[in-house]
Amino acid sequence: MDYGKFVYEQKKRDKLLKAKSTQIVVKEIRFGPQTDEHDYEFKKKNAEKFLKEGAKLKAFVFFKGRSIIYKEQGQILLLRLAQDLEELGKVEALPVLEGKRMIMYIAPKKKK
Repeated sequence: MDYGKFVYEQKKRDKLLKAKSTQIVVKEIRFGPQTDEHDYEFKKKNAEKFLKEGAKLKAFVFFKGRSIIYKEQGQILLLRLAQDLEELGKVEALPVLEGKRMIMYIAPKKKK
C-alpha cells in the first residue's frame, strides 16, 4: 500500500471518530453562603436548564473574607440544591471545601 493512501485513510478514520465523540460542557453556578430564597430559586432554574441541555453542573459557594465561618450554611445550600435537582441529575462529588470555595459536581442523568 502506498504511504499517501495510508495517511489519507488514517485522517479519514480520525475525523469520523471525532465526529462521533461528544464534548463535555461544564456550566458553573455561584452562590454566596447567605443566598436569599429568590436568588436560590432563580439559580436553581438555570441549573435545571443546564442539566436538560446535557451539560455538567459545577455548583459552588464562594466565601469572601470572614464569611468562611458559615461553612455549614454553604454545605446545607449545596446539598439542598442536589436534593432539588435529584430527578434531573446525579451528584458526582459531594461538597468539598477547596480554599475559599465549596464545590459540588452534578452530572445529567442519561435519557432513555
